[in-house]
Amino acid sequence: MAKEKVTKEKTVAESPGKEKKVAKTTKAAEKPLAEKVSVVDNSEAGKAVVEKDLSVEQKLSNLYQLQLMLSEIDKIKTLRGELPLEVQDLEDEVAGLQTRIQNFQLDIKDIESAIGQQKIKISDSNALIAKYKEQLDNVRNNREFDSLSKEVEFQGLEVELSEKRIREFTAESKILNEEIQKSKALLEERRIDLKMKKEELDEIVSETKIQEEQLREKAKQIETSIELRLLTAFKRIRKSARNGLAVVYIQRDACGGCYNKIPPQRQMDIKLRKKIIVCEHCGRIMIDPKLAGIE
Repeated sequence: MAKEKVTKEKTVAESPGKEKKVAKTTKAAEKPLAEKVSVVDNSEAGKAVVEKDLSVEQKLSNLYQLQLMLSEIDKIKTLRGELPLEVQDLEDEVAGLQTRIQNFQLDIKDIESAIGQQKIKISDSNALIAKYKEQLDNVRNNREFDSLSKEVEFQGLEVELSEKRIREFTAESKILNEEIQKSKALLEERRIDLKMKKEELDEIVSETKIQEEQLREKAKQIETSIELRLLTAFKRIRKSARNGLAVVYIQRDACGGCYNKIPPQRQMDIKLRKKIIVCEHCGRIMIDPKLAGIE
């Protein structure tokens, strides 16, 4: 009994030590895990984490900054004026004239082929006329004479018809050749105009290229701070808007995009910046003037 008592006491005495060891081991195991988690959090402290931390006000501010960058790019495009469209129109006209000339040339080949066929018909008809005339010298009765005379007359009419068609085809071919010469002259003029317009456009593009690239780079950086769903909606609104404005601020109690009046309560909601509000009429995202930096 005494031995059993001593054994129990030893067991009781040893157990707390074991518990401590287990506790220490658990803490030691937990520490690296916590470190791992913190490392992952730091490595992913990019777009996804930023998006969660962004307030509505920051989201609206980022959208407005993106709108400013894209509006500047639009201004650069406006500086180029109608030149890109003019260049495109000239390119289309040059391609159209080239196709027109090719079609005329194909038509002339068809006409030449048709003239050749008519000449063959004339040759065949003349051969038949000569044959029938020889047979007329050896006719035995009036019936054969009338029949051969009609054949000679018919072949003569065939020759006249073929000659008439040849004259028509020749006249048509002459007209087509004249059209080809006119089209070639016009094509040469348009090519010169196109070359000049392209040089002018390239000069303007080269002057604004660096500025445009810088703005595009800034726009891309801002886009990384905007959640994908919101960015997609922004681009959709901007695409449908006539002036390219997707984010507008209140001007004289009205929407800065469509200029429709905004109710006072809705203006108050916009100024609070607690949620993203769009115009009921044009669908643009609205912000208050202070957020746009306008007093």
